Amino acid sequence: MNALPLVFTIIIVLALTFKSEAQASADSDQTEKNKVLAQNFYRDLWFSDNTDRYDQYVADEYVVHDIFDRKGVTESGVEQKNIADLFWDNGTLEGAIDYQIAEGDLVATRWTVDYIPSTLFGRIFMGNTEISIINVLRIRDGKIVEFWNHRHDIETPQTLRFTLKGLLFGLAIALIPAIIAIRLRRKLRNIQS
Repeated sequence: MNALPLVFTIIIVLALTFKSEAQASADSDQTEKNKVLAQNFYRDLWFSDNTDRYDQYVADEYVVHDIFDRKGVTESGVEQKNIADLFWDNGTLEGAIDYQIAEGDLVATRWTVDYIPSTLFGRIFMGNTEISIINVLRIRDGKIVEFWNHRHDIETPQTLRFTLKGLLFGLAIALIPAIIAIRLRRKLRNIQS
């Protein structure tokens, strides 16, 4: 009779082992599905001009963590289409996924895009550039619900905007003492006359 509790213990341990293996297999399958969804997102929106398919990949609303003012901002899913369309309307994009890492509901993708502008706007504001980007996507129920964007904008014409802003700000600050000096010089001349 002492063997009966041991048999029950072995059965319970085996059942839990099989259940955890089945769960691990299901998690692995979902992780692979998430990676494929991310790959197709880049293929349709960034490597070919199929931006109308954005709703197959992006939730109606998602949270974006980007550079500058777009940190923790909730946006409409169509915004991904609008951003991609801005590039496609002003040039062509060629890109490739360098690698992906996925765990649970997160997929990290390093990808490289080569932008070739075809309009004046594209040449001035986007430039002919190759840039590597790392995105981390949170995928829930088969849609992207959160988006972290990391790119090296320093190598793009986007930095020209900040360079010009800094130059103009510096000139404005330098202009104030110059104006004061000119006015004082005129007063001094008037006094000496």
